[in-house]
Amino acid sequence: MVSIKQEDIYDICFNISKNIILPKYQNLKDEDIKYKNGSDLVTSADIASEKELKKNLLKIIPYSGFVGEEEYSTNHNILKLYKEDDYCWTVDPIDGTTNFVKGRDKFAIMIALTKKDEILYSWIYKPLENVMSHAILNEGSFINNKKIKTKVINNLGEAIGSISTKYWDEKYLDKIKKLKNEFAEVKSYRCIGYEYVDIGLGQRNFAILSKLSPWDHIPGVLFAREAGCSDIDFNFLPYNFTKKNNNLIVGNSKEFNLQILKKLGA
Repeated sequence: MVSIKQEDIYDICFNISKNIILPKYQNLKDEDIKYKNGSDLVTSADIASEKELKKNLLKIIPYSGFVGEEEYSTNHNILKLYKEDDYCWTVDPIDGTTNFVKGRDKFAIMIALTKKDEILYSWIYKPLENVMSHAILNEGSFINNKKIKTKVINNLGEAIGSISTKYWDEKYLDKIKKLKNEFAEVKSYRCIGYEYVDIGLGQRNFAILSKLSPWDHIPGVLFAREAGCSDIDFNFLPYNFTKKNNNLIVGNSKEFNLQILKKLGA
């Protein structure tokens, strides 16, 4: 496995935040905000940040692949890079764009490095807090270089987390609506990167997800796994970013996730 210097990724994220993202925070003009695909917000900061990420990450591993959320919006074929036998970067330049546009405090830069179907490294950087969370396959999850482990609970009635509100198959729609009543609290941060970090810490216990875009989940899934969490889809399979995914449960333990699947009748 290629060796990546953590300080190199931190420096890239810090400088992009300092020079591109934070100057636009609570300072966006109308011309900075657009819609892609008819409904998804994108800002000039998203686009500029992704370009800078691509330039710098490809310097670390020349000739590696690159899948970015903004690039995907104009070229869906880039997902074919996951099938190749090369290292591939995946980035979400600003996870939580809606929060960023509205001046809220939860948004993050998300990066992962994969090869074929393995997630090797991931990083989730919080610009406002200057906090870096990262994970290394088979080595653990870290926040500001301090190793962390999740806290396990097995009682759904004590659990706090989120459930996607859109894009569910008709088969599960009513069950998903009823499932909310099983938990202590269901509330989204509208920034899945923040949620993955808090699930890893055990401050949140689950996320039940639909419409899985790789840049939203590859970084967080590795962070959660290496912190001791578990992920499983409704077919009882772990997340695989090389295939189309329609649903996923990420929770503090496999036993916890299986309880949710039982409630869904999966």
